[in-house]
Amino acid sequence: MPIDPSATFPVHPRPWAGALLRRLGWTLDVAPLPAAHCLIVVYPHTSNWDFPLGLLVRFALGWPIGWIGKHTLFRWPVSGLLRRLGGIPVDRGQPGGFVEGMAGAFRSRDHLLVAIAPEGTRRRTAGWKSGFYRIARAADVPVGLGFIDYRRKRLGIAAYVRLTGNVAADMARIREVYAGMCGYRPDQASPVVLPESERL
Repeated sequence: MPIDPSATFPVHPRPWAGALLRRLGWTLDVAPLPAAHCLIVVYPHTSNWDFPLGLLVRFALGWPIGWIGKHTLFRWPVSGLLRRLGGIPVDRGQPGGFVEGMAGAFRSRDHLLVAIAPEGTRRRTAGWKSGFYRIARAADVPVGLGFIDYRRKRLGIAAYVRLTGNVAADMARIREVYAGMCGYRPDQASPVVLPESERL
C-alpha cells in the first residue's frame, strides 16, 4: 500500500526543477512510493547526461534520495558538493562490506531512499552487477525501477518490486518493465540480466 512521503520523511520539492524538466521536454512519471525504505535502480545508464537529469528528478520530488557513485568521483574540490547532493562513495574493491554496510543503514534508519546504477558503468557490459540484488535482499526493501527513456523523453520510477530470491524470475519481471526503454546511447545499454560472473 502506498505511503504519503510528506508524512513519512521531510519533503522539500523544488518547483523550478519540475518546470525545467518540462521546459526541456521531459515528462516526470513516478509510481507511488510503497515504503519509507527503498533501493532505486536507474536504467539505462549510458551517458553523463543521466546524472543532471537524475538530480532534477530528486529536486522536483523533494525526496531525500541518496545516490551511490564510484569513490574516485569524490575528490577535491567537488567531494563536499557531491555529498551534499546525496552522494554516497563506494569502493568497488570492497563489495561484501559495502552490501552489509548498506543493509545495516536501511535497518538502522526510519527512512532511507538510495539510487544506484546497476550496470556500474556507462559502457555496455554482459549485464547488471549483483550488488543491488544483494542489498535489497539483505535489507528486505523494495526495489524501485527508475528509468530515463530518451526516446519518449520520460523519466521517473516505473514500478516497485520485491525480490523473492528466485533470480531468474525476479530479473524477468524487471526486464519486462524496462522493455522498450531507450538510453541516450542505445547501443551502450547492458542487458537486464545477472551474468554468470555475478550469479548469487
